[in-house]
Amino acid sequence: MAGSRTFTLLCGLLAATLVRATLSPPAALSLSSEVIKERLTQELKNHDAVNILQQLPLLSAMREEPAGGIPILGSLVNSVLNVIIWLKVTSASILQLQVQPSADGQELVVKVPLDMVAGFNTPLVKTIVEMHMETEAQAIIRVDTSKRGDTRLVLDKCSNSHGSLHISLLHKLSFMVNSLANKVMNLLVPALPKLVKSQLCPVIEAAFEDMYADLLRLVRVPVSLSSDHLEFDLLSSDIKGNGIQLNLRAKLLDSQGHVTNWFNKSAVSLTTPSLGSAPFSLTVRQDVMNAAIAALLPPEELMVLLDYVLPELARRLKSSVKVINEQAANQLGRTQIAKILTQERPELLLDKGSAKVAQLIVVEIFATNEAHRPLFTLGVEASLDAQFHTEGDGLMLNLNDISTNRIHLMNSGIGLFNPELLKDSVTEILMSVLLPNENGKLRSGIMMSMVNALGFEEASWSLTKDALVVTPASS
Repeated sequence: MAGSRTFTLLCGLLAATLVRATLSPPAALSLSSEVIKERLTQELKNHDAVNILQQLPLLSAMREEPAGGIPILGSLVNSVLNVIIWLKVTSASILQLQVQPSADGQELVVKVPLDMVAGFNTPLVKTIVEMHMETEAQAIIRVDTSKRGDTRLVLDKCSNSHGSLHISLLHKLSFMVNSLANKVMNLLVPALPKLVKSQLCPVIEAAFEDMYADLLRLVRVPVSLSSDHLEFDLLSSDIKGNGIQLNLRAKLLDSQGHVTNWFNKSAVSLTTPSLGSAPFSLTVRQDVMNAAIAALLPPEELMVLLDYVLPELARRLKSSVKVINEQAANQLGRTQIAKILTQERPELLLDKGSAKVAQLIVVEIFATNEAHRPLFTLGVEASLDAQFHTEGDGLMLNLNDISTNRIHLMNSGIGLFNPELLKDSVTEILMSVLLPNENGKLRSGIMMSMVNALGFEEASWSLTKDALVVTPASS
């Protein structure tokens, strides 16, 4: 009975631990407020927002309920409007947008400053009476969660910023015209904010929707990995600091378009560094990077005639074998062959900003090219120093050195021996044959088209304990 209670308690503790565990996405794209501001500004241009401002129906808006339903005031307002021949915005511009965190840090506040000049014509004066109008549209970017639990970013609560409206007469004229202009400006005070909300806010909302859709499109562009490719897609959206974070799922596909590996939320850790001054960062979890490198370095078999290609190395190998078995060394002829098999995919290991690639390698030595059985077969646990660098928007990987961590005798036709005696020769074979071959396959790199799509020419990289982080190169 006590054992049963203990088992139940342990199960409960395990379940509670799993509930509390933070599941990490395979990748995360973090975008600063600067990127949001620039892309939203461009979308407002694409939606011709300035033209919308220039077409604001100021006169119509002033005529709608101009006096709050009070007849006497209504007649006074009409008397003002009756001497206005036309009233319209003559020039408009959208000033620099502002994107900043809300007070609670759960949303982003978007401010769109507007600068306009409006003019009206009246029989009282031959010139156009011009007014300078400054105001600001404000909205929030928040996370919207559907009934299914899916999240997306939306722009909401768009309206005219309270207290942002300022209207002034550009040029003073006669007392009568100035008095009329003051009355017109007083009527614009309640009318203009309503126009901003009804005419401009839908355009700002549509611009944000297109911006968000465009971000998702660039996220989904396949990343080529030789004949395979990696694809990202939206998992969830979040507000982080003064920017947004798109948490991404990933999948690896072969040349036929078949999915060979899925990556979703898991207990595998992902450290997403703070953006700092970087406009954006793409953080890719270690297991995803591992799959990408494995796709570039599939299992293969290499054979080399040592005496013809690496004669000095062939001589040293023969000397090492002679220490083990002189008769076996004499069997090594001019056509001796070293066969290298990488039967398992490599594994990327990250540690304090450095990277290594671990591989399990099989090395077989044949006495001649006519031999059907190897003299011996060795299993090698090797690690290769991995150096990342960038070329434009491409992420390149170069393997610089091989360390033979462990070496095992798997099969022997010359009797049992300590494989450590051949460690130096085997390491040289791997350095001379395997390393150049794998670097050749890695030469194509991983093209990060996302960098160019976000408006940057070159990428930079860094490593955390569990991820690779791509950012724009500093200018």
